[in-house]
Amino acid sequence: MTDAAPATDGGLRRRDLMPLADHLRELRRRIVRVALALALGSAVGYAAFPPLLELLLRPYCTATGAGGCELIVLSPLDPFFVRLRSAVVLGLVLGVPVLLHQAWRFVRPGLERRERRIIRPFVVLSPLLFAGGIAFAAWVIPRGLRILLELGGTAIAPMLGAREYLAFLLGMGLAFGVVFQLPLVLSMLALTGVVTAGGMRRFRRYAIVGNVVLAAVITPTGDAVTLLLVAAPMLGFYELAILLARLLERSRRRRTS
Repeated sequence: MTDAAPATDGGLRRRDLMPLADHLRELRRRIVRVALALALGSAVGYAAFPPLLELLLRPYCTATGAGGCELIVLSPLDPFFVRLRSAVVLGLVLGVPVLLHQAWRFVRPGLERRERRIIRPFVVLSPLLFAGGIAFAAWVIPRGLRILLELGGTAIAPMLGAREYLAFLLGMGLAFGVVFQLPLVLSMLALTGVVTAGGMRRFRRYAIVGNVVLAAVITPTGDAVTLLLVAAPMLGFYELAILLARLLERSRRRRTS
């Protein structure tokens, strides 16, 4: 099966004429490739864990200002599970472009030319926004971590566990990566006419509450500082999506006038 333009037969696209078994074989082939990419990324993450840990420790060292900012473990198996979890998360991050590419290759033959032209930019922008979210997390987490560690006052000395600290750090990175997909999703919905700029403006107060609730769900901690760090860009992206929807509607009106 190739990625050439889909042939038609009586108005039916080639994807529509494929037997169910061919659909399943094609889906299995794409899933296997994604799984191999995730496994390879995880193997890279496992091998690169020592330098990666040094990089992940920098926010902790910066926040505490201590020379020996080491993490503690409470179980003999904790170092292995911490390394394994970090490797899986890195494998997921490295595998996102492959996942999107394989999903695109699977659905592409069944799309009309106009549909492919609409979706292709979103497939390209999604991994870039995901990487941008992780980069933003790398910038904001050290500042937020310092605030969190200072909330208890000077009588509480931070001595963080490896499992909890890395779960917080990696979870925040993934959370910001997902949050940065919001303008892309809303723009696609606006492009297809599912939502409008006026509708999003009228829905703004509910969106604020919904974004805060979603931020509370996807953040690995329950503190207000972390919640606000995630909710703030979500609200900003919602306003950006309203602007993009307004521009799309204006462009659509020009073409039809």
